[in-house]
Amino acid sequence: MSGLAIDYGDHDRLCEVVDRLTYCAEGVSVSFDGWEEPHVKGPGLYFAVIGDSDYGAYADPMGDNRWPRDTAPSVFDGDALATAAESVSVAQDGGVVVAVDGEIETQMVRFRDLGTRDEETDLVDDVSYEPWMGSRHMSAIETSVRPEVVATVTLSEETGRVSVFRDGEADTMRREEIGGRWRGE
Repeated sequence: MSGLAIDYGDHDRLCEVVDRLTYCAEGVSVSFDGWEEPHVKGPGLYFAVIGDSDYGAYADPMGDNRWPRDTAPSVFDGDALATAAESVSVAQDGGVVVAVDGEIETQMVRFRDLGTRDEETDLVDDVSYEPWMGSRHMSAIETSVRPEVVATVTLSEETGRVSVFRDGEADTMRREEIGGRWRGE
């Protein structure tokens, strides 16, 4: 094994991958009308951008839950990505694995709790939860501190909140904040 390492956090193409997933989740959130209705579960999404194809050490298949690669094999497929995400957000459950090149895996997964591998015990201290976090967000923030993971993006099925997690830090927008002024850097 060589000492070659890529700092994915500042890589332009990878930032675009995370941005496209974020905008996709925001689009699904904004297009759903039922957030104010009592006892209604809205669409939910969980994307994980992973820099290693061997994620089986910390993720398990979620049964028959599948991302429709025949519709949207990549985050760069624009409208097809949005269509697939809307469908998956209400009909499937689990995390969607996205490679650093933007290719989307078919099999959806459940990420194991942080600390289940011996090499992760020190990472547990890097995570702190917020009161607004549900189980999807807690999994996403835990998953984001794994060295193989670049970022995770979630859409809350309870509130429509969209969050991006990197290295145990959350950048989150409540549904009513989505669609405001452009916030590019």
